[in-house]
Amino acid sequence: MEREHEISIDAPLAKALVGAQFKEWSDLPISAVHAASTDNVMFRLGDELAIRFPRRASAEPAIVKETTWLPRLARGLPMEVPLPVAAGQPADGYPYCWSVVQWLEGAPMEVAELRPSLQTARDLAAFITALRAQDTSAAPLAGPHNHLRGAPLAAFDPEMRRRFNVMSDVPDLGAIVAAWERGLAVPTWVGPPVWVHGDLKAANLLMRDHTLTGVLDWGLAGVGDPAADLSGGWSIFDGRTRTAFRAALAVDDTAWARGRAWALIEGVLNLSYYRGRVEVLAQAGRRVIDQVLADRD
Repeated sequence: MEREHEISIDAPLAKALVGAQFKEWSDLPISAVHAASTDNVMFRLGDELAIRFPRRASAEPAIVKETTWLPRLARGLPMEVPLPVAAGQPADGYPYCWSVVQWLEGAPMEVAELRPSLQTARDLAAFITALRAQDTSAAPLAGPHNHLRGAPLAAFDPEMRRRFNVMSDVPDLGAIVAAWERGLAVPTWVGPPVWVHGDLKAANLLMRDHTLTGVLDWGLAGVGDPAADLSGGWSIFDGRTRTAFRAALAVDDTAWARGRAWALIEGVLNLSYYRGRVEVLAQAGRRVIDQVLADRD
């Protein structure tokens, strides 16, 4: 897969854009944030704000979506989200819309806590339950805008087959394909669409003092099958914590099987794209796949 053309954004450009469009913040210090996002560049703006700049054209709609929907969703959620404070416009040679958001204290789970606790599993389940209860009026239905998160699994089949083709040298590819086909055979969601975050991985979960306090990066949010947000059962949790996560959500066997398939999607996408490029991300994908293949309840 070819990488889309990316824009270079450095601190001087960020400062120029802020100074031109938001003079009240023009004197605040700006510093780069070394986040795991592959779609956006982030800078800290003073002590209480952050700036997010899309790296490429395809990442811009997610910024706009977050600016529109996060203020509405946040009122009913039990954890912090990076609420938008202002919407920046293209200028000074930078071609995309960008955002100023609240800075949230803490560290991503993958940095703060290597082995999530039972309480973390229950807390994430409580967050998902609250998100599912949010009003979906006029909300964006799962589709290309959020990479099909929450759409029927069959909609993702062409992309998975393409990824399998570039993974022909993976020794257990047959087992991976078989696991995917088991997921496709599971009955689809027939209830009303509900809100899903779409990207509940450790890098997007904020921890303070070993407690889950915030959820970041809402670019893949939309409404659809709630099983899309179960993928953390395999990408974040294992053993007792996975069991606690499922129990707190009271998930039936069919939904859990679809969630396992969504986890497999996450693993396959990361392994197929990042191996030979960013090995730490490729290895993360491999670990998710291994968790899925080992879990055949």
